[in-house]
Amino acid sequence: MRVLALSGTTEGRHLASRRTVISSLAGRTRSPLLPPGEVRIGGFGGVAGLTSYLTSTGIDAVIDATHPFAATMTSHAAAACAATGTPLLILRRPGWTAGPGDRWHRVPSLSAAAALLPSLGERVFLTTGRQSIAAFADVPGCWFVSRSVEPPAPPMPARLEVILDRGPFGFEAERSLLLSYAVDVLVTKDSGGSTAKLDAARTLDVPVVVVDRPPLPDGVPVVATVDAAVQWLDQLEALTQSGT
Repeated sequence: MRVLALSGTTEGRHLASRRTVISSLAGRTRSPLLPPGEVRIGGFGGVAGLTSYLTSTGIDAVIDATHPFAATMTSHAAAACAATGTPLLILRRPGWTAGPGDRWHRVPSLSAAAALLPSLGERVFLTTGRQSIAAFADVPGCWFVSRSVEPPAPPMPARLEVILDRGPFGFEAERSLLLSYAVDVLVTKDSGGSTAKLDAARTLDVPVVVVDRPPLPDGVPVVATVDAAVQWLDQLEALTQSGT
């Protein structure tokens, strides 16, 4: 069975280590962490391009293991799989849930996060990714520090310090960063995964602006773990072999 894994996440890499898949990466970083096995890098050319790829390469199933905020790719996958009758599964790590002591402010978008910032603090740690920094370019009265694997592109805030680094980052490292830069507000997307920066913010009583995830396409099954994705593939393969 030929399986296309739309990847770029830890879950996508782990899936490729468990099953033989063609891993597709968007190609937005020059030196991505490559999963094992066959890898293709670059876009498909929208829904039409992905539809053509699924047909021409004989893909039997697609697993969308992209970032929870890769809404465009997820939408394209749903449309292309519906057009070709290709089974699609979305693999998404669970989002975060606030606990005792957390000072979270949930917002629906990056623009809403930018609008809220001046009322919360002046020294901001941006952890929304380099492609999201433009949304904060015109926020008045704030100083920013951001962290990314590669430098962001303009537009950017006038007062911005960029840390080039690749995670994962532990609790002590995150706490040290918040203290050394005197951060008084953290901005993040609800990406799930490690809670180190959130734990550090809680211990320092730093408020956190959390951008909610975009909605998923209707009617597409979703699982939260690689184990569940592998089980879905096993069941699909068994159905295919039985001819049902």
